[in-house]
Amino acid sequence: MRTLLKAWSPPGDWFTSQGREQRIKDYMVLSNGLIWQRQASFFAAAVLAAFYFDPLSVFACYSVVLLTEMLDQILGAQAKSWDGVDPVFGRKLLKRIAANTAISALAISVFIANIAVQQNAGGQFTSLFFLFSASLFAAMYNSQMIGILILRLSIYSVTFLFIAFLDVLRFAPPITSPIWLQFFTIMFVLYFIVDNSAKFYRGYQDRLQQMKLIEEENERTKAALEIKSQFLSTVSHELRTPLTSIIGSLELVNNGVLGEMPQNFKPVIDMATKNSRRLANLIDDLLDLQKIEAGEIDFQMEPICSNDLAREAIDSISGYASMLGISLELHVCKDECQIMGDRKRLIQVMNNLLSNALKFSKDDDAVKVFVENVGSRVRISVEDKGAGIPDFAEERVFGKFSQLDSSDVRRVGGTGLGLNISKQIVESHNAEIGYVSALGVGSTFHVDFERLEVMDRDEANVENMSEIYSCDAGESADSAPETRKAS
Repeated sequence: MRTLLKAWSPPGDWFTSQGREQRIKDYMVLSNGLIWQRQASFFAAAVLAAFYFDPLSVFACYSVVLLTEMLDQILGAQAKSWDGVDPVFGRKLLKRIAANTAISALAISVFIANIAVQQNAGGQFTSLFFLFSASLFAAMYNSQMIGILILRLSIYSVTFLFIAFLDVLRFAPPITSPIWLQFFTIMFVLYFIVDNSAKFYRGYQDRLQQMKLIEEENERTKAALEIKSQFLSTVSHELRTPLTSIIGSLELVNNGVLGEMPQNFKPVIDMATKNSRRLANLIDDLLDLQKIEAGEIDFQMEPICSNDLAREAIDSISGYASMLGISLELHVCKDECQIMGDRKRLIQVMNNLLSNALKFSKDDDAVKVFVENVGSRVRISVEDKGAGIPDFAEERVFGKFSQLDSSDVRRVGGTGLGLNISKQIVESHNAEIGYVSALGVGSTFHVDFERLEVMDRDEANVENMSEIYSCDAGESADSAPETRKAS
């Protein structure tokens, strides 16, 4: 009870909408959403009461209750047009809510009191049950607006007291009579309703506070992401330019452009060049990751032949494969294998898959690339015969900055971002990436795309695409696979 009284606003603040916008919206949404539940309860009560009491008076009172429901619906329609900001409209809305609440509570109280007056024997169980249900419903669903809740419960409380004193005044029983027991029970029920109303109000207050904390945390997260974005932009500008100069200078020294380099300098210069390139790759990956997460990458979608995509990726990494002494085999698709995608970004995905396969392969091994149709999809697979991946390691494989602990077999390091970036690029193409692997046997990573010929081309969002060109599998489709052998 103290909680409700403490939350009571002074009369001067009753109809001020400022600071109550969310409460008003919640109240109106819940009120409109429960109309059929309330109507079903009122109608069932009216039918039951009409069977045992005067049906004319019962349905006359019920008609007034139904009228108040119609007023609430009209109010709900008006509330939808409120932007939650205009204080003048908010004040009018609050006044209408208060007026409708008073009319509705009075109508329900008269409906129940009419039943109580007609029930001359057997106590007031029926009327008290109806009133208790209405009070509990108000406690549960009117807790957003404490003033409105108190107004409704105050009218119901008067009705409770009326019913409690009705038989006392009617029969003037002795204190030992069950009528007085009913009276004290009604007082207890009244306290129970007030106590539960306070609990529902506190629960709603806690939810509002949690929502506020979540919104504040969301704002802090947005600020942190903005700072991260600015930091990465700074990294791009301040580190990439001098790093490019360092790499260029080291390559000039390595190539002998600046004169013959002493042999004892060569290992140090090679190490510096290698780690400079590694740092440049890390910066590029960080920037790509930031752009993808921020939704700043604009994918240039176009029809792509999967065979050509695989060939281009293999050609771009064949030099690296030759350096490691590993051959690359391409098994092209014989049928149509058109997909829709951003060629540059998909080449990036293929390079990540191929470079990982090469890193974990041994000398004279072969890394195989397969392009094939699987149902309505095109699958591009990269197979290696490396160390394999342990079971249940998918989160680590596609996680950020994570690598499987295989330092004893990995030829070169990495940023730990390549597969995570690849996964996000693939998912942006409405495609799927996955793998199958066994320790000591090797791994096969695959990317599944929707085949273009079975897609709705009107939804492909390709501008100026007048025709889809056929995929040429080449002569190798019916013969040996295309191979890039290490020199």
